[in-house]
Amino acid sequence: MYHYYLTIVLAPLAAAIIAGLAGKQIGRAGAHWVTIIGVGVSCALSFLVLKNLFWGGALPENISVYTWAVTDGLRMEVGFLVDRLTALMMCVVTFVSLMVHIYTIGYMHDDPGYQRFFSFISLFTFSMLMLVMSNNFLQLFFGWEAVGLVSYLLIGFWYKRESAIFANLKAFVVNRVGDFGFILGIAGVVMFTGSLDYATVFGSAESVAAQSIEVLPGTPWNAMTVVCILLFIGAMGKSAQAPLHVWLPDSMEGPTPISALIHAATMVTAGIFMVARMSPLFELSTTALAFVLVIGSITAFFMGLLGIVQNDIKRVVAYSTLSQLGYMTVALGASAYSAAIFHLMTHAFFKALLFLAAGSVIIAMHHEQDIRKMGGIRKYMPITYWTALVGSLALIGFPAFSGFFSKDLLIEAVKESHWHGQGAVYWIAYLSVLLGVFVTALYSFRMFFLVFHGEERMDAETKSHLHETPAVVTVPLILLAIPSAIIGWFTVGPVLFGNYFGDAIYVTQAHDVLAHMGDTIWHGPAALVTHAVMTPVFWLAAAGVFTAWFLYLKRPEIPETIKDRLSGLYDLLINKYYFDDLYIKGFAAGGRNIGKFLWQKGDELIIDGILVNGTANSIGRLAGVLRQVQTGYLYTYAFAMIIGLTILLGWLIWLR
Repeated sequence: MYHYYLTIVLAPLAAAIIAGLAGKQIGRAGAHWVTIIGVGVSCALSFLVLKNLFWGGALPENISVYTWAVTDGLRMEVGFLVDRLTALMMCVVTFVSLMVHIYTIGYMHDDPGYQRFFSFISLFTFSMLMLVMSNNFLQLFFGWEAVGLVSYLLIGFWYKRESAIFANLKAFVVNRVGDFGFILGIAGVVMFTGSLDYATVFGSAESVAAQSIEVLPGTPWNAMTVVCILLFIGAMGKSAQAPLHVWLPDSMEGPTPISALIHAATMVTAGIFMVARMSPLFELSTTALAFVLVIGSITAFFMGLLGIVQNDIKRVVAYSTLSQLGYMTVALGASAYSAAIFHLMTHAFFKALLFLAAGSVIIAMHHEQDIRKMGGIRKYMPITYWTALVGSLALIGFPAFSGFFSKDLLIEAVKESHWHGQGAVYWIAYLSVLLGVFVTALYSFRMFFLVFHGEERMDAETKSHLHETPAVVTVPLILLAIPSAIIGWFTVGPVLFGNYFGDAIYVTQAHDVLAHMGDTIWHGPAALVTHAVMTPVFWLAAAGVFTAWFLYLKRPEIPETIKDRLSGLYDLLINKYYFDDLYIKGFAAGGRNIGKFLWQKGDELIIDGILVNGTANSIGRLAGVLRQVQTGYLYTYAFAMIIGLTILLGWLIWLR
C-alpha cells in the first residue's frame, strides 16, 4: 500500500505542475484532462484504501517516508498515517475535488486563466491530502499552511478586481492570526513531549495532562488545556469559527468552483479534522472541550442568522457553511467526534451540490447573483432545480436525506452530553443548535423560493436566454445529489454506532455520548426516519420552511415591513455584527494610526529631528562659534597657550 499512498498524494501535485508550467504547450483541453486524470487516480485509489480498511480486513498503517532533519533529538519526518478516519477524509476530498474539476470545464470555459485555475485546484487537492494523511505535526503544519496559501491564490484568482484582492488578503491575514495560535500549540506539544510524531505525543498525553504551565505569572494552567486551546485557535481560523469567521463570506469573490471546494471538502474542514485527530489530547481537558463547545454554539446560531438577510446567492450558501461548521464544532466539544466527522462527510456532498447549483444558476443568469432579480426559473432549469432541492432538503435535515442522519444525531449527542453532567454550558449549546435548525430552514428555503419559484423578476434579455446548463455542469450536480440523498442510510450505523473509526478517535468512557445513544435510541436508520416526526428538530425545520414560503411567496410584502419596524436588528445583521468594522476600522486602522504616530513623532521628530539632524545642527552651530577664534595671527595663538598653561598650573597647584 506504500506506493498507493504516494500515488494518491503525488498524482494531483504532478498534474498541477504540468498544467501550471506547461499550460500553453498542452492547451486548455490538456490542462483539464491531466488534472482530472490526476485527481481521478487519487479518488479511485482512496476508495480502494477505504475498501481494504473497512471490508478487506487491512490494518491501519503508520509509515515514515523519509527523515527530513534531526535536531537535538527531535525528528522531522514526512510520513503517512492511514486509518479509517484518514481514508474517509481522502475519499471525501478527492471525490468532491473530482466533481469540481469536471464542473470547472463548463464554468470557466471562457476564462483566460483556464489552465492556471486547473493547476491551482489540483494543487489545493494535494495540499489537503498532505494534511489529512500526515502522521506528524510538521507535515500537518505544512498541509495546513499550503491550503492557506493556495486559497489565497484562488480567492484572488480574478486579481484585477479590487474586491478579490481585498478578499484574499483578508483571508490570508485572518488565517495567520489563527495559525499563530496553532504553531504555539505545536510548540507546546514539542516542549512537553519532545516529539512531533502523533503516536509518541498521544502516548505521552496523560503525562502532559499532569503538568502545569504559568501563562500569566502566578496563575498556573493545566498544560493540556493550554496546548488544546492553542491548537483549537488554529482550527478557529481555518474552519471559520467566530470571531475568526470574517474571511469566509468574502471568499465568494473567487470563482464558484473554488467556493464549492473550499466550503465542502478542503480548507474549512481541516480544523474539524484536526480536532478529531487530536481527540486523545482534547479528551484530557474538559476546559478545552467547553471552550470548543461555546465557540461552536455561537457560530452555529449567530452566523446562521446572517444568512437570512443576504441577497447574493453564493453568500447565502456561504453563511450556511459557517453555521454548519459551528454544528460540527459543537459536536467536537461534546466529545461526539464521530458525529462531527459524519456531518463533515454528508455536508461535503450537499454543500458542494448547493454551490455548484448556485453556479449553474449564475451561468444561466449571465453572472447575475442577486436572488431578488431571479424567480420562477424552475421551468427553465429542471435538473438544477431538482438537484438544488435535494441539497436544500439535506441541509435542513429533512428525514431520510443524508443531512437528517448526521445533523439530527449530532443535536441529540449534544443533548446527551448535558445529561452526562457536563454543566450548564451544554444547555446553551443544545438550545443554540436546536434554534439553528429553524434558522437554517428559513434562509435555505428563502433562497430556494426566491430563485426557483414565484414571479420572474429578471430582465427580458436574461429571460430570453434562460436554459439548462450543459452536461459538463449538470452531471456533477447529479453525481453529488445521489450521496446527498442516500449515503446516510448506509453509513450512519457503522460510523456512529458501529465502531467504524476504531482507535483513530479516542473518547473517554465518561464522555462517550454516542455509546449511550447506541444503547437507547439506535434501532436502525428506518426507525430514525419514522421517529423523526416526534422530535422538535423536525417541527422546527418544517416551521422554517413554512415561514419562508409564507413570507417570500404568499405575502412578500411582509419582509419589507419587518425590515422597517426592526431596522436596528436589520442593520446589525446586514453589517455582520460590525465585526468587519471592528477589525478594519478598529484593529487595522488603529494599527496604521499607531504606526503613523510612531513614524511622525518617533522617527521624524525624535530620531531624525532631534538625534540625527539635531546633533548635526548642534555641531554646526558649535563649529560656527569656534570658527571665530581662528584669526590666523600668531599672537592670538600664543596668548591662548599662555592662558591655557596658566589654568593648567593653577589646577595642579589646587590639587596639591
